Amino acid sequence: MTFALPTPAEPLKIGTRGSPLALAQAYETRARLMAAFELPEACFEVVPVVTTGDKIQDRPLKELGGKGLFTREIEEMMLDGTLDIAVHSMKDMPVEQPDGLVLDCYLPREDERDAFVSTSAGSLADLAQGQVVGTSSLRRRAQLLFRRPDLQVVEFRGNVQTRLRKLSEGVADCTFLAMAGLNRLSMPEVAKSAIAPEEMLPAVAQGAIGIERRETDQRAEAMLSEIHDVPTGQRLAAERAFLAALDGSCETPIAGLALLEGDEIWLRGEILRPDGSECFADEGRASISDAAALGDEIARRLLSRAPKDFFDWRA
Repeated sequence: MTFALPTPAEPLKIGTRGSPLALAQAYETRARLMAAFELPEACFEVVPVVTTGDKIQDRPLKELGGKGLFTREIEEMMLDGTLDIAVHSMKDMPVEQPDGLVLDCYLPREDERDAFVSTSAGSLADLAQGQVVGTSSLRRRAQLLFRRPDLQVVEFRGNVQTRLRKLSEGVADCTFLAMAGLNRLSMPEVAKSAIAPEEMLPAVAQGAIGIERRETDQRAEAMLSEIHDVPTGQRLAAERAFLAALDGSCETPIAGLALLEGDEIWLRGEILRPDGSECFADEGRASISDAAALGDEIARRLLSRAPKDFFDWRA
């Protein structure tokens, strides 16, 4: 396939949210494309987009419509040709893309663990009864209340910098961030500790960056294939199939993590009630080529074990 590479006069337009972390992810994507095709920075234009999820900071995501809140405006600009590609945190991505868009390029995955951040405690175990935890994540809230029902949980939305400011102002005693985000912002010291998956299983696709393109854009397809990380794609095939078989929105507390072990993939997953009163977990192994089937199988096993009313609260 032959195609014209971007030039300073006609740069490749990279869409992203405007937070410092989102911009860092877009810059990483640009740097990898520059290196792969030996192009100068001027051949790429990073275009920040304010999404609905960025505009509304005082309400839980589940009240606003879920994960699409952070992608809708960007994807509309992709479809009308304003943007050529879009860079996303994969944990924020719905399991289905709009017609005409494809998500098949992933950068090497960062640390998938949650980070424990506090001004007073060194770890989750150090928190005293009744202390206040700030989080906007339904998954983290449910996992925390399942393990520590003695703690108080308050809504805590915003980007990394906003949540750290709220913490310093005493809105909560601690919060959780993604280790991947702190690493990409060169702020790993913010974490008092990284939480092992055995203690708190991370969000599906946490730590992974995905790059979306138009299905018919052969140039974008060819360029992105040069920076795609195959192992990350294999892991996400299992995790996102698991998510798709359960519920791909922000309305259900779901956690999942796939790891590669030789020619096999190991997937752990769990579903919880939002109040943390029940948690069901399962795991399994399969050949890497069967990653998506494994994700679907584990999801269906969990659904068969959960009580019939387990998801009724969504109605």
